[in-house]
Amino acid sequence: GQIAAALAAGNGVVAKPADPTPLVAHIGVELLHEAGVPKSVLQLLPGRGSVVGARLAADPRIAGICFTGSTATAQTINRAMAEHVAPDAPLIAETGGLNAMIVDSTALPEQAVRDIVNSAFRSAGQRCSALRILYLQEDIAPPFIDMLFGAMDELRLGNPWDFTTDVGPVINEGARRDILAHIDAAKSEGRLLKQLAAPDGGTFVGPVAIKVDGMVDMKREIFGPVLHLATFKALAIDRIVAEINGSGYGLTFGLHTRIDDRVEAITSRLNVGNIYVNRNQIGAIVGSQPFGGEGLSGTGPKAGGPNYVRRFTKGSGFPADQQKHEGTIDFDYAQRALDELPPPARERLRMVTLPGPTGEANTLSLYPRGTILCLGPTPAAAEEQAAIARTNGCAALIACPGANAEGAVGGFLDRDHLASLEGFDAVALWSNAEDLRAARKALARREGPLIPLIADRDMGDRCVIERHVCVDTTAAGGNASLLAGSNPLQN
Repeated sequence: GQIAAALAAGNGVVAKPADPTPLVAHIGVELLHEAGVPKSVLQLLPGRGSVVGARLAADPRIAGICFTGSTATAQTINRAMAEHVAPDAPLIAETGGLNAMIVDSTALPEQAVRDIVNSAFRSAGQRCSALRILYLQEDIAPPFIDMLFGAMDELRLGNPWDFTTDVGPVINEGARRDILAHIDAAKSEGRLLKQLAAPDGGTFVGPVAIKVDGMVDMKREIFGPVLHLATFKALAIDRIVAEINGSGYGLTFGLHTRIDDRVEAITSRLNVGNIYVNRNQIGAIVGSQPFGGEGLSGTGPKAGGPNYVRRFTKGSGFPADQQKHEGTIDFDYAQRALDELPPPARERLRMVTLPGPTGEANTLSLYPRGTILCLGPTPAAAEEQAAIARTNGCAALIACPGANAEGAVGGFLDRDHLASLEGFDAVALWSNAEDLRAARKALARREGPLIPLIADRDMGDRCVIERHVCVDTTAAGGNASLLAGSNPLQN
């Protein structure tokens, strides 16, 4: 998908596969060459990330990077780009997640168990979308857990080339050791609930269930067939939603319930890119389910979404006019101004219905990104930035020399302050390359989610976050529009 989008936008592509997967990448690139993509515009460059990847991220000829992998590696790439490539070069990162599922007492147990097993253990749990922590309502926990463990017992571990195999090996011995160390730690603490035996030889890990109290016990993503299980009281769902949002990750989420109001109440408050209701939470389908997370789980835009290919195109460039620095803004004063801003809207801005199979409803919604720091560099530019941000439901703070709009902060904001200020979700700055580089380097020093630097005047799509919801309508009484004889795709 990354290669296809970059090519569709007219770019040349250097494809750097993950260290353990050069052979499948070679086959994929060869197929594209056979299909007519010239070798002069698509080249495969395998090698270790610490060597080849590091050189690419620091090469000024690179116009942008699209990356799938860990949050830590994405930050390393971001910092290298801030130092060496064009300051407006995009980094599109799809990173990891502590993906949760909530199962309440109204869920159909057989269906929920099937979807849990598929989401947690298919592909040996080696999908970025895989289920990592299950929240199970305590009223149904004992019989439900018995059913879940019975389903786990039916899983067959073995050669993935065999169609009867359910769970294959993990990617390599290093991954196996890391997963087993996590399992051993849980076992020593008395939290191991279930563990399947692994075949002799190879890099197999038997699927595991581990007891946890909640997201607070999830220190990092375990990329393997490990399901963490927590129970909750019926009135604690609001707390669980807050826990999930508080983790900072937002890739996938699953919900099993037959209460429609609960679906809306939960999905409308979650900061998660892809939400699945009454189905598994893996295997996004091209054309129906644009995929990608937010926060620590990615930068956006979603792969397969309406804004994806555009991010591989060049922006409007740097303006020539600059405002003279007439005084600087004190750090504490800037922080107070951010703290005093009204909170950004959380309401959905727009929603479109996407095509999908009968019995499934797919919608893509746009939400405000949050608070945009508008740095101009001229008052006119900053006011235009703020207007675009507010049109898209965001809060906006203008901070630039000569600013006199209501609520604006006049003066030059030292770009180094961007490394430490809190309370903003993006920076808009239509300045020269030197100024943009200073801002990007400061933003790259931050920990946590990657904060975008918006250097393009056409910035409306950068002020929004895309969220997709997929609902299995057959699980809660059927597809009403289908029963009524209408075509849901024409609505």
